[in-house]
Amino acid sequence: MMKIDRFPGNSPSGLKWGGRIFSILLALFLLAGCAGISIPGGSGPSGGSAAPATVKIDPAQAERIQRIMVPLLSSMNNPLKPSEVRIGVIESKDINAANAGGGEFYLTTALLQRADENQLRGVLAHEIAHDDLGHVAKTQALGTGLQIGTIILDQILPGSGNITPIIADLGVLKPFTRREEYAADEHGAEILRRAGYNGREIMADTLTWMLKSTGGGGGFFATHPGTEDRIQRIREMA
Repeated sequence: MMKIDRFPGNSPSGLKWGGRIFSILLALFLLAGCAGISIPGGSGPSGGSAAPATVKIDPAQAERIQRIMVPLLSSMNNPLKPSEVRIGVIESKDINAANAGGGEFYLTTALLQRADENQLRGVLAHEIAHDDLGHVAKTQALGTGLQIGTIILDQILPGSGNITPIIADLGVLKPFTRREEYAADEHGAEILRRAGYNGREIMADTLTWMLKSTGGGGGFFATHPGTEDRIQRIREMA
């Protein structure tokens, strides 16, 4: 049974996620022949020594993230290896996702619970595209505000695996510009196409779902400005 080590945290004003912060290590076993990785040690929040509470997660969720994400990572202009990727999961009722650059991605439990396979695939492709295009360095401020446990995407053993916390700081996320959003939509669709999917359809349907689910404000669109013309632009891509 997988365990999640829970750490308390406060939501920074620029990132409308809120809720408790959970750290997980998704021990992802890839296809045969893939190399394993070493897990770097982490330290808890400054001054904190109390043992974190423990909750459970379905290992199938870890497999789902691995199954969807790895083909997208290998389809980037500058591909990332699974061993280079860290993922943080935040318990929140808001549907949201973000990236902190250098292979760090953040997902909310609401996104994982409510998105179907292609919707999650579209969201991840969009975030991976931002990373691939170098947008993160312009919009991410690290080292302030929020303590969060992160994970390293590597291997999964179905049905079991221990969760090891790695502590990192996630700062305030500033909204992307509309130009950056257009570029990430288009590049995300291209990443999906390279991975063997109908990129335009998945990206447009994902944005439509996000707009309906969030009402076009807060959550995902607090840091990813959302307008219906983005959907139209994707559908009209050559």
